[in-house]
Amino acid sequence: MENLTIAGTPLPYMPWEERPEGSNVVMWRSERNPIIRRDLLPTSNSIFNSAVVPFGDGFAGVFRCDDTNRRMTLHAGFSADGVNWDIDADTIHFEGADAEVGQWVYGYDPRVCRIGDRYWVTWCNGYHGPTIGVAWTSDFRRFHQLENAFLPYNRNGVLFPRKIGGRYAMLSRPSDTGHTPFGDIFYSESPDMEFWGRHRHVMSPAPFEQSAWQCMKIGAGPVPIETSEGWLLIFHGVLRSCNGYVYSFGSALLDLDEPWRVLARSGPYLLSPQMPYEQMGDVPNVCFPCAALHDPATGRLAVYYGCADTVTGLAFGYIPEIIEFTRRTSIV
Repeated sequence: MENLTIAGTPLPYMPWEERPEGSNVVMWRSERNPIIRRDLLPTSNSIFNSAVVPFGDGFAGVFRCDDTNRRMTLHAGFSADGVNWDIDADTIHFEGADAEVGQWVYGYDPRVCRIGDRYWVTWCNGYHGPTIGVAWTSDFRRFHQLENAFLPYNRNGVLFPRKIGGRYAMLSRPSDTGHTPFGDIFYSESPDMEFWGRHRHVMSPAPFEQSAWQCMKIGAGPVPIETSEGWLLIFHGVLRSCNGYVYSFGSALLDLDEPWRVLARSGPYLLSPQMPYEQMGDVPNVCFPCAALHDPATGRLAVYYGCADTVTGLAFGYIPEIIEFTRRTSIV
């Protein structure tokens, strides 16, 4: 893909490890995995499904830290290298929301997206069931909460890094109260990050016979990456096996102007639970991507993913190779 262009700010200092010698996999795991252990905080039972972005001369993030009461909480953190993290032991306090919407119930699986000079946080927020909370920060110390984006029930709210057609854009996965036995990805737009509409269907789980790892439900992962080939979306898929759910992740290309149009979608997965820290934990057999860093000049991609709902892992790949893989194996 000699003519491929990738949008974004140069990030030559992002975490990176070369593909293991002799390997031909499209994505490979960090040798330092898990990069965030479950008990990094004095009160944490587990730290996983978290969001990371470039910030200043290093990185910042919002982390899901389930505590030893097994409450789902969100914490801010900072890192110089994207691997070694200093996570605030105090939970994030969201300011400015209406008292009813701002009453904390639970929060989990955050994403962070920079648009202009604000870092927008979306997460699964408790309000009579799971829905998409929305807040922004400029320093990862004060967080300003808006209205929830949608009615319950919804999860996996992922913003696009720029306006599309003059509006903010978000992917989400309507659900129900519990471990949803279904799940399609939808696209929505907003003029102001508060009122959301123009909902469009993006894609459904694949037929079992076609791609079993994504046959039960799917959901958007990290913030989509803009390329000349389309929006590169890393998404998770779920297989219902005889021994429970198995979470893996793959890739799709969405149209730049109409992101609800899927141009290509990988049939094989990019990463599936195979290592002990992905197969064993509070929820076995989970690889759940929530954040990605990329360098447009080199095409490098680093994906942060939750492992077995317990710890955080890091995987690497090259964007041109992932796009080629997505098109070559597409089930669309």
